[in-house]
Amino acid sequence: MQFIPEITPPPGATKAAFWFLFQGDRLLLQMEQDKAEIPFAPDLRSWGLEPLRQQYLGRLDGYPCYSGELSTGSHVPPGMALHGLRRVYGLLGEDMFVLTGRALQIAAWDRTHQYCGQCGSPTITKSDERAKVCPKCGLINFPRISPAVIVAIVKDDRILLARGTRFPTEMYSVIAGFVEAGETFEACVRREVKEEVGIDVKNITYFGSQPWPFPNSLMVGFTAEYAGGDITVDKTEIAAADWYRLDEFPPIPDKISIARRLIDWFASRYPSN
Repeated sequence: MQFIPEITPPPGATKAAFWFLFQGDRLLLQMEQDKAEIPFAPDLRSWGLEPLRQQYLGRLDGYPCYSGELSTGSHVPPGMALHGLRRVYGLLGEDMFVLTGRALQIAAWDRTHQYCGQCGSPTITKSDERAKVCPKCGLINFPRISPAVIVAIVKDDRILLARGTRFPTEMYSVIAGFVEAGETFEACVRREVKEEVGIDVKNITYFGSQPWPFPNSLMVGFTAEYAGGDITVDKTEIAAADWYRLDEFPPIPDKISIARRLIDWFASRYPSN
Protein backbone atom coordinates (compact mmCIF):
# COMPACT_ATOMS: atom_id res chain seq x y z
CA MET A 1 0.00 0.00 0.00
CA GLN A 2 1.47 3.34 -1.07
CA PHE A 3 -0.23 6.65 -0.33
CA ILE A 4 1.01 9.89 -1.92
CA PRO A 5 -0.53 13.04 -0.39
CA GLU A 6 -1.56 15.67 -2.93
CA ILE A 7 -3.50 18.94 -3.03
CA THR A 8 -4.85 19.12 -6.60
CA PRO A 9 -7.33 16.42 -7.68
CA PRO A 10 -6.87 14.74 -11.05
CA PRO A 11 -8.85 16.26 -13.92
CA GLY A 12 -12.07 14.54 -14.95
CA ALA A 13 -13.44 11.32 -13.53
CA THR A 14 -11.44 8.73 -15.40
CA LYS A 15 -10.62 6.46 -12.45
CA ALA A 16 -12.45 4.95 -9.57
CA ALA A 17 -11.63 6.55 -6.23
CA PHE A 18 -11.53 5.66 -2.55
CA TRP A 19 -14.19 7.55 -0.58
CA PHE A 20 -13.62 8.17 3.14
CA LEU A 21 -17.08 9.42 4.11
CA PHE A 22 -17.96 10.44 7.66
CA GLN A 23 -21.21 11.05 9.47
CA GLY A 24 -19.93 12.75 12.60
CA ASP A 25 -16.99 10.57 13.64
CA ARG A 26 -18.41 7.42 12.07
CA LEU A 27 -16.95 6.05 8.84
CA LEU A 28 -19.01 4.60 6.00
CA LEU A 29 -17.75 1.12 5.10
CA GLN A 30 -18.68 -1.41 2.46
CA MET A 31 -19.47 -4.62 4.34
CA GLU A 32 -19.32 -8.27 3.29
CA GLN A 33 -19.76 -10.64 6.22
CA ASP A 34 -16.87 -9.76 8.59
CA LYS A 35 -14.84 -8.01 5.89
CA ALA A 36 -14.90 -4.23 5.52
CA GLU A 37 -13.55 -2.01 2.76
CA ILE A 38 -13.43 1.69 1.99
CA PRO A 39 -16.09 2.43 -0.70
CA PHE A 40 -14.46 2.43 -4.13
CA ALA A 41 -16.20 3.90 -7.21
CA PRO A 42 -15.79 6.70 -9.80
CA ASP A 43 -18.29 8.92 -7.95
CA LEU A 44 -21.02 8.78 -5.32
CA ARG A 45 -24.06 9.02 -7.57
CA SER A 46 -24.43 5.27 -7.88
CA TRP A 47 -25.00 5.10 -4.13
CA GLY A 48 -27.30 8.12 -4.02
CA LEU A 49 -24.90 10.00 -1.74
CA GLU A 50 -24.11 13.69 -1.84
CA PRO A 51 -21.61 14.91 0.77
CA LEU A 52 -21.98 18.37 2.28
CA ARG A 53 -18.36 18.99 1.22
CA GLN A 54 -15.48 16.85 0.06
CA GLN A 55 -11.69 17.10 0.12
CA TYR A 56 -9.06 15.58 -2.12
CA LEU A 57 -6.41 13.70 -0.13
CA GLY A 58 -4.00 12.20 -2.67
CA ARG A 59 -3.47 8.84 -4.34
CA LEU A 60 -3.52 5.35 -2.86
CA ASP A 61 -1.82 2.82 -5.13
CA GLY A 62 -2.47 5.22 -8.01
CA TYR A 63 -6.17 5.81 -7.26
CA PRO A 64 -7.57 9.15 -6.04
CA CYS A 65 -8.73 9.40 -2.44
CA TYR A 66 -11.39 11.77 -1.10
CA SER A 67 -12.76 12.52 2.33
CA GLY A 68 -16.28 13.83 2.73
CA GLU A 69 -18.87 14.85 5.29
CA LEU A 70 -22.33 13.29 5.19
CA SER A 71 -25.34 15.01 6.70
CA THR A 72 -27.03 13.49 9.74
CA GLY A 73 -29.98 12.41 7.63
CA SER A 74 -27.96 10.75 4.85
CA HIS A 75 -29.11 7.22 4.12
CA VAL A 76 -26.76 4.26 4.39
CA PRO A 77 -26.66 2.42 1.04
CA PRO A 78 -27.39 -1.33 1.00
CA GLY A 79 -24.34 -3.40 1.89
CA MET A 80 -22.75 -0.53 3.82
CA ALA A 81 -22.58 0.46 7.49
CA LEU A 82 -21.30 3.28 9.68
CA HIS A 83 -18.64 2.42 12.25
CA GLY A 84 -16.86 4.43 14.93
CA LEU A 85 -13.24 5.11 14.08
CA ARG A 86 -11.79 3.06 16.94
CA ARG A 87 -13.42 -0.08 15.55
CA VAL A 88 -12.08 0.62 12.07
CA TYR A 89 -8.57 -0.47 13.13
CA GLY A 90 -9.71 -4.05 13.63
CA LEU A 91 -11.66 -4.04 10.38
CA LEU A 92 -9.17 -2.37 8.03
CA GLY A 93 -5.70 -2.83 9.48
CA GLU A 94 -3.08 -0.33 10.59
CA ASP A 95 -2.11 1.30 7.26
CA MET A 96 -5.70 1.99 6.22
CA PHE A 97 -6.54 3.16 9.75
CA VAL A 98 -3.78 5.79 9.53
CA LEU A 99 -5.13 7.01 6.19
CA THR A 100 -8.67 7.02 7.58
CA GLY A 101 -7.47 9.16 10.48
CA ARG A 102 -5.90 11.61 8.04
CA ALA A 103 -9.18 11.78 6.12
CA LEU A 104 -11.20 12.46 9.28
CA GLN A 105 -8.85 15.23 10.45
CA ILE A 106 -8.90 16.99 7.08
CA ALA A 107 -12.69 16.72 6.83
CA ALA A 108 -13.09 18.11 10.36
CA TRP A 109 -10.63 20.95 9.66
CA ASP A 110 -12.50 21.86 6.48
CA ARG A 111 -15.83 21.90 8.34
CA THR A 112 -14.57 24.09 11.18
CA HIS A 113 -12.66 26.62 9.05
CA GLN A 114 -15.36 27.82 6.68
CA TYR A 115 -15.04 31.29 8.19
CA CYS A 116 -12.08 33.41 9.19
CA GLY A 117 -11.31 33.39 12.90
CA GLN A 118 -9.95 36.94 12.69
CA CYS A 119 -12.57 38.90 10.75
CA GLY A 120 -15.42 36.41 10.23
CA SER A 121 -15.37 36.44 6.41
CA PRO A 122 -15.93 33.23 4.42
CA THR A 123 -12.63 31.49 3.64
CA ILE A 124 -11.47 29.88 0.43
CA THR A 125 -9.31 26.81 -0.06
CA LYS A 126 -5.80 27.50 -1.34
CA SER A 127 -4.90 25.74 -4.56
CA ASP A 128 -1.18 25.27 -3.88
CA GLU A 129 -1.17 23.96 -0.29
CA ARG A 130 -3.46 22.42 2.33
CA ALA A 131 -4.73 25.66 3.81
CA LYS A 132 -7.69 28.04 4.09
CA VAL A 133 -7.16 31.71 3.34
CA CYS A 134 -9.36 34.69 4.11
CA PRO A 135 -9.72 36.82 0.96
CA LYS A 136 -10.52 39.87 3.10
CA CYS A 137 -7.76 40.02 5.72
CA GLY A 138 -5.33 37.40 4.35
CA LEU A 139 -5.28 35.14 7.44
CA ILE A 140 -4.12 31.61 6.54
CA ASN A 141 -5.12 28.52 8.53
CA PHE A 142 -3.53 25.10 8.12
CA PRO A 143 -4.98 21.83 9.44
CA ARG A 144 -4.71 21.88 13.21
CA ILE A 145 -2.38 19.39 14.88
CA SER A 146 -2.25 19.25 18.69
CA PRO A 147 0.99 17.66 19.97
CA ALA A 148 0.76 15.51 23.08
CA VAL A 149 3.38 13.49 24.93
CA ILE A 150 2.93 9.94 26.18
CA VAL A 151 5.52 8.26 28.38
CA ALA A 152 6.38 4.84 29.78
CA ILE A 153 8.01 5.29 33.21
CA VAL A 154 10.12 2.41 34.50
CA LYS A 155 11.23 1.74 38.08
CA ASP A 156 13.45 -1.35 38.36
CA ASP A 157 11.36 -4.11 36.74
CA ARG A 158 8.03 -2.29 37.00
CA ILE A 159 6.14 0.20 34.83
CA LEU A 160 3.80 2.92 36.03
CA LEU A 161 0.25 2.35 34.78
CA ALA A 162 -2.66 4.65 35.54
CA ARG A 163 -6.43 4.64 35.09
CA GLY A 164 -7.82 7.88 33.74
CA THR A 165 -10.96 9.34 35.26
CA ARG A 166 -12.56 9.45 31.81
CA PHE A 167 -11.72 5.88 30.81
CA PRO A 168 -14.99 4.04 30.10
CA THR A 169 -13.61 0.79 31.55
CA GLU A 170 -11.09 -0.34 34.17
CA MET A 171 -8.32 -0.05 31.58
CA TYR A 172 -4.90 1.20 32.66
CA SER A 173 -2.38 2.97 30.44
CA VAL A 174 0.74 5.15 30.52
CA ILE A 175 0.78 8.87 31.33
CA ALA A 176 -0.07 11.34 28.55
CA GLY A 177 -0.90 15.01 28.15
CA PHE A 178 -0.96 17.95 25.76
CA VAL A 179 2.01 20.20 25.16
CA GLU A 180 1.50 23.78 26.31
CA ALA A 181 2.55 26.91 24.40
CA GLY A 182 6.28 27.56 24.67
CA GLU A 183 6.99 24.11 26.16
CA THR A 184 9.45 21.47 24.95
CA PHE A 185 8.40 17.83 24.75
CA GLU A 186 10.77 16.94 27.58
CA ALA A 187 9.45 19.72 29.82
CA CYS A 188 5.92 18.56 29.07
CA VAL A 189 6.80 15.00 30.11
CA ARG A 190 8.17 16.20 33.43
CA ARG A 191 5.22 18.53 34.08
CA GLU A 192 2.48 16.06 33.13
CA VAL A 193 4.00 13.27 35.20
CA LYS A 194 4.43 15.56 38.22
CA GLU A 195 0.90 16.97 37.92
CA GLU A 196 -0.87 13.66 37.39
CA VAL A 197 1.00 11.21 39.62
CA GLY A 198 3.35 13.37 41.73
CA ILE A 199 6.71 11.77 40.84
CA ASP A 200 9.89 12.96 39.13
CA VAL A 201 11.48 11.31 36.09
CA LYS A 202 14.91 11.28 34.43
CA ASN A 203 16.61 9.96 31.27
CA ILE A 204 13.71 10.98 29.03
CA THR A 205 14.26 9.27 25.66
CA TYR A 206 12.33 9.61 22.41
CA PHE A 207 10.45 6.43 21.47
CA GLY A 208 8.23 7.18 18.45
CA SER A 209 5.11 9.02 17.34
CA GLN A 210 1.60 8.33 16.11
CA PRO A 211 -1.07 10.52 14.51
CA TRP A 212 -4.14 10.20 16.73
CA PRO A 213 -7.36 11.46 15.12
CA PHE A 214 -9.37 11.88 18.35
CA PRO A 215 -9.75 14.54 17.18
CA ASN A 216 -6.42 15.97 15.89
CA SER A 217 -3.53 14.91 18.10
CA LEU A 218 0.02 13.89 17.31
CA MET A 219 1.16 11.54 20.08
CA VAL A 220 4.91 11.81 20.72
CA GLY A 221 6.13 8.85 22.76
CA PHE A 222 8.95 8.72 25.29
CA THR A 223 10.45 6.36 27.82
CA ALA A 224 11.73 7.60 31.17
CA GLU A 225 13.11 6.35 34.47
CA TYR A 226 11.75 6.99 37.95
CA ALA A 227 13.79 9.68 39.73
CA GLY A 228 11.96 10.16 43.02
CA GLY A 229 8.75 10.91 44.89
CA ASP A 230 5.67 8.98 45.94
CA ILE A 231 2.68 8.34 43.68
CA THR A 232 -0.01 10.91 44.43
CA VAL A 233 -2.81 10.93 41.85
CA ASP A 234 -4.46 14.24 41.06
CA LYS A 235 -8.01 12.75 41.04
CA THR A 236 -8.90 15.09 38.16
CA GLU A 237 -7.19 13.31 35.29
CA ILE A 238 -6.09 10.15 37.08
CA ALA A 239 -8.26 7.92 39.28
CA ALA A 240 -5.60 5.39 40.28
CA ALA A 241 -1.96 4.58 39.51
CA ASP A 242 0.65 2.06 40.64
CA TRP A 243 3.81 0.19 39.63
CA TYR A 244 3.24 -3.14 37.84
CA ARG A 245 5.41 -6.06 36.84
CA LEU A 246 4.54 -7.84 33.61
CA ASP A 247 2.74 -10.69 35.40
CA GLU A 248 0.65 -8.18 37.39
CA PHE A 249 -0.78 -6.16 34.49
CA PRO A 250 -4.35 -4.85 34.74
CA PRO A 251 -6.36 -4.46 31.50
CA ILE A 252 -4.30 -2.38 29.03
CA PRO A 253 -4.99 -0.65 25.67
CA ASP A 254 -5.27 -2.68 22.48
CA LYS A 255 -2.75 -2.56 19.66
CA ILE A 256 -4.33 0.45 17.95
CA SER A 257 -2.32 2.89 20.05
CA ILE A 258 1.24 3.97 20.76
CA ALA A 259 0.34 3.48 24.43
CA ARG A 260 0.27 -0.26 23.78
CA ARG A 261 3.55 -0.07 21.83
CA LEU A 262 5.18 1.54 24.86
CA ILE A 263 3.79 -1.11 27.18
CA ASP A 264 4.92 -3.86 24.80
CA TRP A 265 8.39 -2.24 24.75
CA PHE A 266 8.50 -2.57 28.53
CA ALA A 267 7.28 -6.18 28.36
CA SER A 268 10.04 -7.11 25.92
CA ARG A 269 12.74 -5.58 28.13
CA TYR A 270 11.45 -6.75 31.48
CA PRO A 271 9.82 -10.18 30.99
CA SER A 272 8.29 -11.78 34.07
CA ASN A 273 10.32 -14.46 35.80
